[in-house]
Amino acid sequence: MFREMRRKNQALSREECVDILNRATSGTLAVSGDDGYPYAVPLSFVYNDNKIIFHCAKKGHKIDAIRRSDKVSFCVIDADDVVPEEFTTYFRSVIVFGRARILENDEIRAAINTLSEKYDFGDYDARKREIDKFFPALCMVEISVEHMTGKEAIELKAK
Repeated sequence: MFREMRRKNQALSREECVDILNRATSGTLAVSGDDGYPYAVPLSFVYNDNKIIFHCAKKGHKIDAIRRSDKVSFCVIDADDVVPEEFTTYFRSVIVFGRARILENDEIRAAINTLSEKYDFGDYDARKREIDKFFPALCMVEISVEHMTGKEAIELKAK
C-alpha cells in the first residue's frame, strides 16, 4: 500500500524515527485541501503510543479537510544543514502517513494534557488554568500512524 523508500541505505530505523518525533517541537501536517489542492500547515504536536496528537480550532481549512478525508501525512525535519562546499544538505527527517480522527468528550481532556506535558516546564497549576480557559473552543486531533519512514543524508549515515 505504501511505497518503499528508494534509497534504503539512508533509511532510519523505527527507533530513530520515534526519537526524532519525541524531541521535535513542530512538524508539518499535509491534508487534501480545497478543490484538490494539497494544504500543508506547520503545527506543534506530541507523539504518543504510535499516534500524533495536536490541537486546532473547531473551524478552518485544516479541520474541514480532515472531515472530508482522514488520510494525512506529517513531516518533521530534524536536521537541515546546508554544506555549500559540498553542494549538498545534511538532512534528517521523518514522514508519517496515517488517519486523522477528531477527538470527542473525555478524549479531548486526556489529549490536551498529553500535549501540554511536552511543552510544560513545571507549572502544573498555570497549565491547568490555561487549558480550562480555552477548553470550550478546543479541538484535538489524533493521527493513528499507519506508515513511518525516516531518512538522513548519506554523509550523516557515515558518522
